[in-house]
Amino acid sequence: MRIITGKLKGRKLDAPKDTQVRPTSDRTKEGMFNVIEARRSFHRTRVLDLFAGSGNLGFEAVSRGAAMAVMIEKSAEAVRHIQKAAEKFGVTPQVSAQAAGVEQFMQGKPSAYDFVFADPPYDWPGIPEMPDQILGDGWLKPDGWFILEHDVRHLFHEHPNCVFTKPYGRTIVSMFMHTAVESDE
Repeated sequence: MRIITGKLKGRKLDAPKDTQVRPTSDRTKEGMFNVIEARRSFHRTRVLDLFAGSGNLGFEAVSRGAAMAVMIEKSAEAVRHIQKAAEKFGVTPQVSAQAAGVEQFMQGKPSAYDFVFADPPYDWPGIPEMPDQILGDGWLKPDGWFILEHDVRHLFHEHPNCVFTKPYGRTIVSMFMHTAVESDE
């Protein structure tokens, strides 16, 4: 994996060893970030990366100007890997990695983010409820975006808040906002 653009452009990010992390492919990541940046800037935003794994999406957001990326991952080994990468990249003040299951984290007090990324295991049982939970429980600012990676077992194109959905191979990326607007994609 590599950081695609921004201040960390070209830096390699390896997946943590001995974990069951399924990193977002460079192709999928590039496609989703291009869609976002055609409409919105990451400059000085706050990002929440759920099921962070290697921190791939959070680091890409920081590279593009996010002020803070909070990365939630249940594997303590993966969290240590994220922390080491943040140190290596010189972005430790902008990265907070927490070892917690997403279900546990989401039971805490919500904090509103500009972007919430979620790349759960495709068989994770909470996927169908996730858009409504993120949009309804205070995790997203009024103009924020929720970006969910999933597979064909979960389709959201008819969800009233889904503004974009596109397959990238086996992965489908769906994007949600509080007020759905017509997408030109």
